[in-house]
Amino acid sequence: MEARTAIDAFAALAQDTRLAVFRLLIKAGPNGLTAGEVANQVGVPASTLSHHLATLERAGLLRSWRVQRQIFYASDHEGTRRLIAFLTEECCQGRPELCFPDPPRAVPCGSAGCDHDA
Repeated sequence: MEARTAIDAFAALAQDTRLAVFRLLIKAGPNGLTAGEVANQVGVPASTLSHHLATLERAGLLRSWRVQRQIFYASDHEGTRRLIAFLTEECCQGRPELCFPDPPRAVPCGSAGCDHDA
């Protein structure tokens, strides 16, 4: 990931509502939520939320798709992984395993043990 892309992602997350939306959609998993569900859970009017969702999507942190008249949003796990990799690629003199001695369990979302439901 280029530095400019990372800066755009951090700028998108550097706002209360967008950070709350991102965290909500990370927790929701790959099926995501409708824009209306996001608005209700975050407590933001739909007209305000659309701007925040677009900013996060442009930053590569969310993805969206349409099902009939509803638009669904979910975290873009690949974009999020790239951002985390950017932060840690030179961790501990090129040995990130030293920075994270106990890596998180790799449990697919939707399966027993997925931390997103916790």
